[in-house]
Order: sequence, then structure tokens, then C-alpha cells
Amino acid sequence: MRARDLGIMIGDLPPGSNGAITDVQGVAVGHTTLVSGEGPLRVGHGPVRTGVTVILPHDGIGEEPLFAAPHRLNGNGELTGLEWIRESGLLTSPIALTNTHSVGVVRDALITFAVRQRPHGEVHWSLPVVGETWDGLLNDINGMHVRPEHVEAALESASTGPVAEWNVGSGTGMICHGFKGGIGTASRVVEPKDGAFTVGVLVQANHGRRERLTVNGVPVGAAIPHEEVPVPWRVLQERREGAGSIIAIVATDAPLLPTQCARLAQRVGLGIARTGGAGEHSSGDLFLAFSTANRAAIDSPMATPDRLTRSVEVLSDAHITALFYAVIEATEEAILNALLQAATTSGRDGITAHALDPDRLLDAMRGFGRPAGDGSRL
Repeated sequence: MRARDLGIMIGDLPPGSNGAITDVQGVAVGHTTLVSGEGPLRVGHGPVRTGVTVILPHDGIGEEPLFAAPHRLNGNGELTGLEWIRESGLLTSPIALTNTHSVGVVRDALITFAVRQRPHGEVHWSLPVVGETWDGLLNDINGMHVRPEHVEAALESASTGPVAEWNVGSGTGMICHGFKGGIGTASRVVEPKDGAFTVGVLVQANHGRRERLTVNGVPVGAAIPHEEVPVPWRVLQERREGAGSIIAIVATDAPLLPTQCARLAQRVGLGIARTGGAGEHSSGDLFLAFSTANRAAIDSPMATPDRLTRSVEVLSDAHITALFYAVIEATEEAILNALLQAATTSGRDGITAHALDPDRLLDAMRGFGRPAGDGSRL
């Protein structure tokens, strides 16, 4: 189930055909999921509940960069390559997501993959973008199970159609608001008067406290306490609930400058807040927004320019607020999709992250007398 399958309509703007980040033309997503082993943790052996997710902004990103910009809500996390993006305003690589301790191998694998696509002996420069959240509650995170071939498999499987969510790819071992979390995505299309542009958001949701979870303004987390559905964090008293992180990637076909991309990335935090996230002290909440417009008009940092100046198309800021709302709505729905698509998962030492049951969610919303949206399942 996804949010809309339950009649939960977030906001006012319509989604794209896939309800995913891939509704932005040219954007592709691929996953490699690693699941093996049961029982007690044996470092290096498992149990393994992790993976890799890749987002390809377009099929020639290494040669034709895109305008982009990041935003940090809370910085206890990693999204590599951001300094160059801040400096240049350019995204020059695919984006990959994984667990905290596998960032290095994934980054190196992206470079290796790019080098192999080029003529033998050609010198190549790259600062790949790789984000992480911590899946060590369910996964043997110190076992270093993500390898270069898993990154390559995710790249080769990337497609522009519907996106697999929940216990898949880099979201395999993630926990959100005390329920099983993971990968979620959603999209919005703004009105024709604002350009009919598409905005897509993909999240790796591994954040939040149970009692703060909110859906369409309804405090459903408080209505589903840990006595009813256990919160996996409680088995490790040394870690505080809500100490996880969320990575969010925003794509749009609206023609935006880097400063405008930064404003879109900032609005991800408002979508997180609407679901009850707060950017806690120990949370890594890092966001990146890019525009697929002007693709052919931007010089690669390593290219020899064939002209002195370049002309780009830019959206008037008089219409950018519509994109802000699109980001907020798509982020809120992507987090909810990550929760609703998830399946109950047991990992190392038998620790279990329970799924958010769709019917129980609807019961909680009815209990507050506030319908989810159009009421098709209410």
C-alpha cells in the first residue's frame, strides 16, 4: 500500500504518473538489496540487512552537469561532494545512498564505474555524491558487506519507471518513527500557470520518534504506542529513540539556478516537520535538489569551453512558491510511502522493526475524527 491507495491525499497538487522522483524526465533509480543470515550478530558474517540505491539525474551526467544545491537541517551525517556543489552550483555525478560505514566503498565504486565508461588511459576527475544513514540496529554494519559490484549492479538496474520502495536497496535496514522505514518517493506537478513543472522527491527515511509521527496533521504515532507496537530502539538503552537520520533528493524539470535549487532543498525540512521530524541533535538530515533543465547549456568543469558565455533559461521567482509547496507535499508523502510500503523486518540479534499496518493507521486517523483525504478507504 502507498498513501494514495489508502485514500490519504497529502496536499493539493496532483502527482505525476509514477508518483515518484522518476516522473522528472530522464531521472532513473536503481537498487541492490543485501539480505542474509539470522540470529546473533557475528561481525563480518551477519545478519545482513543493507544495500545501495542510486539516482541517475540523466544518462550523461558525467559530461553534462546540472544546476544543484544542498541544504543541511542537522549535520550528524554525510553526503559527500557537497562542498564542490556549493562552490560551483553543479551536480556532476550520479547520487548513491547506503549505510553509514559503506560511504567510502560506494564513492570509490562510482568513480571506478565512470572511469570504465571512458577510453583507456583517459584521465578522469570526479567528486561523487554519496549519502548515508545508520542501519546498525538491524544490520551487521561493521561487517562491510556492501562491495563495488553491488554499486555497479544498482547502476545497471536503474530505470525511469516506477520505483521500488521500503525494504529495498539502501533502505533495507532503516527505521522511521519507530516503525520499519526505508526508501520512499513521491512527486507533484504544479499548475499550468506556474509552468506545469514536475517535482520528485526520494527519501531514505531512518529518523523520528514514535510519539511525534503525524499524518495529514493527525498525531497517529501517539495513538499507536510502543506497548501496542514495540519500538526497536528500546532494546538498546544506550541509544535514544529518534537518533536516526534522513537523506532526501529533490529533482525538478523547472529551469532553476543553484540559488533556487537551494531554496527547494530547504523546503524538504518543512515536509519532514509535517510528519513529526525535528532534526534532532544526533540526526543527519541532508538534502540535495537539482534541476534537469539547461542540461546542454552548462559546461563540464573539466571541459575546454568552446565559447565565452552561455545562455540559460531561468524560472521567474514570482512562480517559485508553487515549487516550494510541491517539495513539501512530495516529501511528506514520500516519508509516508516509506512507512506504508515497509514490511516487518528482523535483523541482527533478533531485533525487529515492525511495519506500520495500513488499517491500524486508518483506525488511528478515524479516532481523531479527521479523515485522511478524500475518504476512499475511510
